[in-house]
Amino acid sequence: MSEMKLLIDNFSKNIEEGIKISNEASIRAYDNIRNVVICGMGGSGIGGRIFKKIAEKEVEIPIETVHHYNIPSYVDENTLVIASSYSGNTEETLSCVEKAKEKGAKIIGISSGGKLQEFCRDNECDIILIPGGQPPRTALAFSLIQLFGIFIKNKWISEERKNDFLSAKTLIEKEKLNIQEKAQDLALFLYRKVPVLYGEAIMEPVLIRARQQFNENSKVLCWHHVIPEMNHNELVGWGGGDERFAVVFFELIGDLKNKKNQKRMGITSSLISKKTPFVMKIEAKGVSIIEQFIYLIHVVDWASLYLSGKNEVDPMEIDVIDFLKEKIKESNE
Repeated sequence: MSEMKLLIDNFSKNIEEGIKISNEASIRAYDNIRNVVICGMGGSGIGGRIFKKIAEKEVEIPIETVHHYNIPSYVDENTLVIASSYSGNTEETLSCVEKAKEKGAKIIGISSGGKLQEFCRDNECDIILIPGGQPPRTALAFSLIQLFGIFIKNKWISEERKNDFLSAKTLIEKEKLNIQEKAQDLALFLYRKVPVLYGEAIMEPVLIRARQQFNENSKVLCWHHVIPEMNHNELVGWGGGDERFAVVFFELIGDLKNKKNQKRMGITSSLISKKTPFVMKIEAKGVSIIEQFIYLIHVVDWASLYLSGKNEVDPMEIDVIDFLKEKIKESNE
């Protein structure tokens, strides 16, 4: 557990280093870009989801995230394709950049090396190199901040967003003990239960990140849904009640809350509380959406570590994913 603990503890340092890398990155600004496609899988791809949700109220051009082998049919010479692969060898992401090349799209890579670095070198595409040697899920700060850097370079988003990351760094350092205490409570709450994670639609990438962390670090199944959409379907699924599940509502604070969704959250929580006694609320801290997202992500990172200890599993181990990748590689030979 000690290695993963150190990696999670380094989150604030990674934010600072990620900003430094972004400031020093040698990348071009592009004219006539009409849309952006961000490609990535797993821990390399979650940054794209988070970025899109934060940026969508400010950025005027369409942003799409891709988490499979194919790019949208509209990709052309006026598209910027950003490929995020921590190892540089992610099969699906490499497939996307090859297809983007065929369509004449502009391409930028974010990676620690590998085949993606080779592709960018051979095709004269820009690449931002980030530190390697750790699980992709622990390198979120590096990949996420580079996306902001690319958009800042192109003047699509305000440079103030980097200051929001610095504020987030200060926040999680100041709240370290509080965050770890909340995380321990959350891990205890989820122990021997199936986590069910809910939040407003704006928070979906944070919920996806949380699900992935409980999957990989804690070795448990988990699901998420968002309000208001789940009020139109999944809420009915609670009709019979079920105590196998532990429900966690993640909530933003201040002006980021949608009043109608908050009313829905309260009613939904009350209804589900009649079906299972295991209902908990985790509230964000911070002012900006970046601060609040980073705070909640860090709480879950620690909780997934503590839950791995209770489950007596190794949070670093992902043997089944490595096995799958090896079998895919064999089938391609």
